Amino acid sequence: QVQLVESGGGLVQPGGSLRLSCAASGSIFGINAMGWYRQAPGEQRELVATITSGGNTHYADSVKGRFTFSGDNAKNTVYLQMNSLKPEDTAVYLCHAVRFGVNYWGKGTLVTVSS
Repeated sequence: QVQLVESGGGLVQPGGSLRLSCAASGSIFGINAMGWYRQAPGEQRELVATITSGGNTHYADSVKGRFTFSGDNAKNTVYLQMNSLKPEDTAVYLCHAVRFGVNYWGKGTLVTVSS
């Protein structure tokens, strides 16, 4: 089992920045991909960014150039640096991991972009 705990969400004004963290624990050996997804009220869950164990990253077009996905292997933590935030970025952000073909999800952290 893999446990994922997100933190760092909150209220921010348009144009502002936030950094989300996702701490992984449990059976983390064998995780070959991690990602951030988001789900706005009444909307489907959508991919924000993913990173593979080889370090390859992929971003949704809507966040390219504004969001950066990074990781700290020593801390078993991944981060999502979000800059130039827009009201349409408002959503619950969920951390995701894949280990031996099994999907794991965190409970999410709420990001609200509003003036």
